[in-house]
Amino acid sequence: MIKGTMKKVVVIGGGTGNFVVLRGLKQYPLDLTAIVSMADDGGSTGILRDELGVLPPGDVRQCLVALSNSSRLMRSLMNYRFENGGLGGHSFGNLLLSALEKVAGSFEKAVEEASKILNIKGKVIPVTTHQVRLKMVLNNRKLLEGEKEIYLSQEIDQGYKTIYLEPFPKVNPHVINEIMNADLLVIGPGGLHTSLIPNLLVEGVCEAICKSDARKVFVVNLMNRRGQTTGFRTSRYLQELTRFLGKDVFDHILLNVQKPPKALIDVYATEGDLVENDMDDNRVIFANLLGSLVEESKKDLVKRNLIRHDSKKLAQELMKIVDHL
Repeated sequence: MIKGTMKKVVVIGGGTGNFVVLRGLKQYPLDLTAIVSMADDGGSTGILRDELGVLPPGDVRQCLVALSNSSRLMRSLMNYRFENGGLGGHSFGNLLLSALEKVAGSFEKAVEEASKILNIKGKVIPVTTHQVRLKMVLNNRKLLEGEKEIYLSQEIDQGYKTIYLEPFPKVNPHVINEIMNADLLVIGPGGLHTSLIPNLLVEGVCEAICKSDARKVFVVNLMNRRGQTTGFRTSRYLQELTRFLGKDVFDHILLNVQKPPKALIDVYATEGDLVENDMDDNRVIFANLLGSLVEESKKDLVKRNLIRHDSKKLAQELMKIVDHL
């Protein structure tokens, strides 16, 4: 079977970051797996968690859509967000996953069925199948409860004592298996405290990443988030991840060097600045990774999404690493 010769690439993160990486890599003959954080509690996902007691579907939905080989219409349907009425703010895909979880009896089974419906290439695996909340205690002793509060906080850059998941969750055993059998592990891009670190807080994940023989790549974010990673440079991101992993495990650090137009950086000034490199290290790979800056007329466009990674360029750089494995 040819599958044995396909390189196994495992992507670890949250929603949007995973989406960008997976959408690009899907075009290549790879055995792909997305490991997804289960700490999301904002927006539609948060309401479904609270009202139905389901696991958070939002980040998983994004990964399923990224890997889907079904029609464009079907992918649009999964991302369709109701604008008003009782369903206002909910995306159809979130509702589908939550309903499937209720009918199938488990979130994993729901993801499996949705994977078939969407004809996905690869696998999407929740890092844990237990209900968890992300919490953080700041240096000033303030407790931030939930991913949403952490995401919106403007004081994290003053330092935090601890970040943890409550209750301490058991890892999904498939996750360890995937990490140990990977040829390439990709961590990032994504919110440092809200998408990347939550995966590392699950029992056994850091240990598996450290033990795995896979080549390990960290894809650095394009932008810092004011109040959270203000002024962070490459080394600081690496330092934060190492704090949880226990050691610096990365073989490659992929960094964008393309500058967006000044006008766009000005738009962002209130939200954060571009991440700059401060490492003289042969592991750092410099590349032009910015997506095309198209004019978008969407009313609900979030400013930060204007500056984003280009899926194709990112995949090309990652494939150069895969080709040398």
